[in-house]
Amino acid sequence: EREAEARGASLRNFGQIWVSGRAGGEELETALRARELWEEIGARVPDLGFRACGSLTPVRNPRELAVAEAALAREDAAARGYKLLAADEVRAVNPALRGAFEAALFCERDAAVEPRTAQLALRAELSKSPNYTFLPGREVRDVVGEHAVRDDHGDVHTGDVVVLCTGAWLGGLVRELAGPELPVRRVRLQMMQTEPLGEALTTSVADADSFRYYPAYRSPARDELDAHQPQAPIAAAHRMQLLMVQRADGGLTIGDTHEYEHPFAFDTLEDPYDHLTEVVESFLGRPLPKIRRRWVGVYAQCTEPSRVVQ
Repeated sequence: EREAEARGASLRNFGQIWVSGRAGGEELETALRARELWEEIGARVPDLGFRACGSLTPVRNPRELAVAEAALAREDAAARGYKLLAADEVRAVNPALRGAFEAALFCERDAAVEPRTAQLALRAELSKSPNYTFLPGREVRDVVGEHAVRDDHGDVHTGDVVVLCTGAWLGGLVRELAGPELPVRRVRLQMMQTEPLGEALTTSVADADSFRYYPAYRSPARDELDAHQPQAPIAAAHRMQLLMVQRADGGLTIGDTHEYEHPFAFDTLEDPYDHLTEVVESFLGRPLPKIRRRWVGVYAQCTEPSRVVQ
């Protein structure tokens, strides 16, 4: 591990095991398999905080509803656990949503873990095995044959299989091994976390702008939404959607923005946070608790949604 412990995208995320918006085919199959693995490992490592909470995407008008209905008509809708709920059904599932909306798309297969502590919990469990060694502060600098790597201390590490987990770093050794045409880009985001809500948010929550972002929602209905219901200017400028997950301490992790152009900004902007606060409060029907933390992160994203690059 390059750092003393994980500090990148493994921590700076929602902790969502996100099935609902994935592209059909390989990406969906990978997401469903990942969800199974997280649940299995979560049963063995309770501190992961795995919960099969599902997600709700409230819709507020006929155009947004049409996108949800188109998603329900997908051949793989059942595999995702899609269901359309009326407003009273939504509040029965998630009573914290007291705001204004007409219905919501429910995805039963979505789940969540605790991102700030998941890596520590996994490492603590792995450390019980005599076959596990954690070596922090070391960076892989060279691949030596098929089953070994050399680190920046000059030490060689061997194994039956070597897996390079490169995160959002696409230069250096990654470029040497994968070449310059790897269909992967770096994406920068802004997120925040609140003080405890004071009540349970029983599902993850997204807004209809997530329909614009995720490939599973591509349809003539979404084209109609894009053409006739533009995003709020701030949301459009920062390629925003709302995703929200409650943490184990009751706080809410909320985001996010998407920045693709390099060089990335080095600072954060307040307007996106103001927009997210307004959207969340409109769903909750109450003021948002005080913001406790704000952060930025960078992650790697495949530029071809139908592919999973490994």
